[in-house]
Amino acid sequence: MAEVVESQTEVVYAPKPVTTLWRFVLKWLMFLFQVLLRFIPTSLTLLVGPSSSSSSTPSFKPLPVVELELPSRDSHTLGDDDDEDDNLTIEKLTIVLDLDETLVCAYETFSLPSIIRNQAVEGGLKWFDLECVSSDKEVDGKPKLNHVTVFERPGLHEFLREIHEFADLVLFTAGLEGYAKPLVDIIDTEKRFINRLYRPSTTSTEYREHVKDLSCISKDLSRIVIVDNNPFSFLLQPLNGIPCIPFSAGQPYDDQLLVVLLPLLKHLSLQKDVRPVLKKTFYMPDWFEKQGIPASCWRF
Repeated sequence: MAEVVESQTEVVYAPKPVTTLWRFVLKWLMFLFQVLLRFIPTSLTLLVGPSSSSSSTPSFKPLPVVELELPSRDSHTLGDDDDEDDNLTIEKLTIVLDLDETLVCAYETFSLPSIIRNQAVEGGLKWFDLECVSSDKEVDGKPKLNHVTVFERPGLHEFLREIHEFADLVLFTAGLEGYAKPLVDIIDTEKRFINRLYRPSTTSTEYREHVKDLSCISKDLSRIVIVDNNPFSFLLQPLNGIPCIPFSAGQPYDDQLLVVLLPLLKHLSLQKDVRPVLKKTFYMPDWFEKQGIPASCWRF
């Protein structure tokens, strides 16, 4: 590009400074980076399998910050009308955690651009390479091995350590066991998950597939909560779900686990029934009805 400088006798073309050209190139690189982040995770579909959400479904924007009147540190009461004996006999909270885009994000290694890896690493994200079994077969019939690069959500290990102190932890993923099991073996070396559930444990409904029915974990839904970036995963129990912001390699400064989810889960651990608090916080029943999913399909 050039600037035109006119005089009475001639036209002089003055080239723009080089810095302007570099600024233009940088803007296009950043734009390309954002586009790549949107489409690369889809390359992992063969490993994780199709999600119960799709690009055609309405997007869901969870609360970036949960505003609650949290109890003070020296408070151990569940309510003004509860006595001390009730507090001693309350059942331990069960926290069900999704895996992909909730605790970690994963990309097929061969298709991961170095610019994305480098930016994630420079931003401080912890990562590791993983060899896992795919659902595909080799020509000779043997299981196909895939190589995956996994990025941990910031604060993951501290988060698991903190919530393990006051809750039973269950992993529930719609991913295939050949992919998810070796991954969780790495992020859960302390064996904090008392149970791991994979795709065969999910159920299909007329509205979505791979739905996570919490009744297969506990018949008492008053003391169980699920954290998932995909709200359709808990459409059968909307009053027990916490929708979190999806995590990707482009979010090295994400603070969902420690700043948003941890205080909320601590607060829920002090409630006899988590559902009233979650209803007032996220209004998930109303949201599901707006998506055409009636209350008649809910399981309480």
